[in-house]
Amino acid sequence: MRQIVFDLETTGFKFEDGHRIVEIGAVELLDGAVTGRTFHTYVNPERDMPDGAYRVHGLSAEFLSKFPAFRAASVGPAFCAFAGDAELIAHNGESFDLPFLNAELEAAGLPRLANRLLDTLFLARKRYPGAPASLDALCQKFGIDTRRRQRDGHGALLDSQLLASVYIELTGGAQAGFKLDEAVYSVDGQNSPRRARPRPTPLAPLLRPEEEAAHAAFIAELGPGALWTKHKGSGLPSA
Repeated sequence: MRQIVFDLETTGFKFEDGHRIVEIGAVELLDGAVTGRTFHTYVNPERDMPDGAYRVHGLSAEFLSKFPAFRAASVGPAFCAFAGDAELIAHNGESFDLPFLNAELEAAGLPRLANRLLDTLFLARKRYPGAPASLDALCQKFGIDTRRRQRDGHGALLDSQLLASVYIELTGGAQAGFKLDEAVYSVDGQNSPRRARPRPTPLAPLLRPEEEAAHAAFIAELGPGALWTKHKGSGLPSA
């Protein structure tokens, strides 16, 4: 199952009040595990930056003026292509991130996203009713390192990475995405199965020679009809 954890930074809370997206970050999960593929872009909002928003993410209008607007192929359309038909995961995504993103898409003449959305805010409140459910609070609860966020402030990609770790904890901890038959690794963002390699040199046997001799004598006493004798060499454990 493919999922995309994403986060937005904006100039304010409501698109209808003239606010715009200024940063998009996203992290790919496959079968509940981080793959290493990410999406990140700054966005020129084509407007000023309110002081309150600047204090949150530290992105000035001057800095953002160097980047393309949301309608550019490398921004809105590129994020939609990255997301594909994957399930989307966002913190407060139902009330904020997805509606804001769809409003930007619609204003740019692009199709709205119809992907299924999982809101980790609701998930956290359901699992821990009455407990703080902000991203910072959940990171603290699960022991996830937020020192970079404390130092540099909010960032869409960093917050997506933190949220991916929170989501994994909310849905099963470190065992999420773990498979007994194979492991998944990422090379240039592409996931491939990888099986454990055999040892180049087999481990030395743990049985001492006298123990092997005693075992052989015991089997001989059982006679030719013993189950051990019948199944020896069939793939079952043997001495």
